[in-house]
Amino acid sequence: MSSAPRMSSSAFLLVLCIHGALSLKICSFNIQSFGENKIAKQEVLDVILKCIARCDITLVMEIKDAKERAFPQLVTHLNRGSSRGAEEYSYVISRRLGRNSYKEQYGFIYRRRLVSVKATYQYPDNQSGDKDVFSREPFVVWFSSPTTAIKDFVIIPTHTTPETAVREIDELYDVYQDVKRQWTTAQSFIIMGDFNAACGYVPKKQWSSIRLRSDRSFLWLTSDNMDTTVKESTRCAYDRIVLRGESLIQAVSSDSVEVFNFKEAYGLTENQALAVSDHFPVAFTLRPQRGKNGLRYRGIPAVVRATHVCLEATVP
Repeated sequence: MSSAPRMSSSAFLLVLCIHGALSLKICSFNIQSFGENKIAKQEVLDVILKCIARCDITLVMEIKDAKERAFPQLVTHLNRGSSRGAEEYSYVISRRLGRNSYKEQYGFIYRRRLVSVKATYQYPDNQSGDKDVFSREPFVVWFSSPTTAIKDFVIIPTHTTPETAVREIDELYDVYQDVKRQWTTAQSFIIMGDFNAACGYVPKKQWSSIRLRSDRSFLWLTSDNMDTTVKESTRCAYDRIVLRGESLIQAVSSDSVEVFNFKEAYGLTENQALAVSDHFPVAFTLRPQRGKNGLRYRGIPAVVRATHVCLEATVP
């Protein structure tokens, strides 16, 4: 009886390394009151950089910087710390959004070797009879991802005002419909951010009136019992990730959904952690593309070059 050749341990580790390099980790992080003050505090900046470096795409919220310098500086610091230098990370950022004098921005930081931006769209929030629902209307980005099981996906970010969270979360359904009309070929949608979807801001009796929740075509990756808050005195699932699109849902590793507790990970006190943010990042991972016989290795050489440290450790 014939048997298949056994894979050597070093070759197996190489496959695992490449498999990890081809997947895509997507994160959402409300960095409370992010601006030049946080950039100037090295101990705070170091934690923020470590959190973002764990991810291939990071949505950053609550960027409060009238001079619009802090976010580009953050990306510069990331690139300085990368072995690939200025080629590693790029970003897109919205205009300053908000009513009256209070403004915030949405920003996306991404690894250029893994993803690219196909298009951006600023939701106008001007529906007839339902204008100006959002305190910070979503800045929508369409990404291309050649190494993952789905080749492109749209991210719709939101940072709601706590007192109007129910209405804003419900209105995200209309944002999805509008984006679908704008980009008719888009099939995979990720809606994520700081929903403020817990702890009194969204009472249990209100969930049934929220279309994004009642429509079973949307999958809520993050559960109601997650705690995305830094304070030990609170336990609230403010930050959420919602998916739409069967191919996208099938491409997500179900065990990859996480709340990253940087306080525990980096041995911080509560006060030290709160100096970074009052929110923990939330994240999930897209699986790499697969063929009939497992992984497809098309495009691997570029990834091999990108993961040289891992390869040197596993290949004799």
